[in-house]
Amino acid sequence: MHRTYVAKPDEINRTWWVVDAEGIPAGRLAVDIARLLQGKHKTTFTPHMDTGDCVIVINADKLALTGNNKRGEELFRHSQYPGGLKSITRGDLMAKRPDKMLQRIVSGMLPKTRLRPRMMKRFKIYSGDAHPHSAQNPQPISFNK
Repeated sequence: MHRTYVAKPDEINRTWWVVDAEGIPAGRLAVDIARLLQGKHKTTFTPHMDTGDCVIVINADKLALTGNNKRGEELFRHSQYPGGLKSITRGDLMAKRPDKMLQRIVSGMLPKTRLRPRMMKRFKIYSGDAHPHSAQNPQPISFNK
């Protein structure tokens, strides 16, 4: 009889990954980032524990939006005050804050549990080529364009 593996907190090893987002469609990149943050690429994946890795995204301002995303769907947020509903299109958000755009997409692909804030803390986004995490010796990873 085989037993199901359950990761223990002292067995979790985290790797740092650097992803270059230049020219990659936002949704396709977000799927791969969510997989790395959850740890689903590891053999030690345990659904109720945070076994994922740390992800650094560079060149977020050169992320590609495909289809009708630039002019189409509006994104909403509310300040919880009367009349506090604000909206912005994906294209406008991408022009103003590309890091918030990618953060919103990846957050929506993670599980809606207490683990999501922990996973999002290990997700860093930068608009340019430089990042301050060189001391962690991050591994470069590339996804298909």
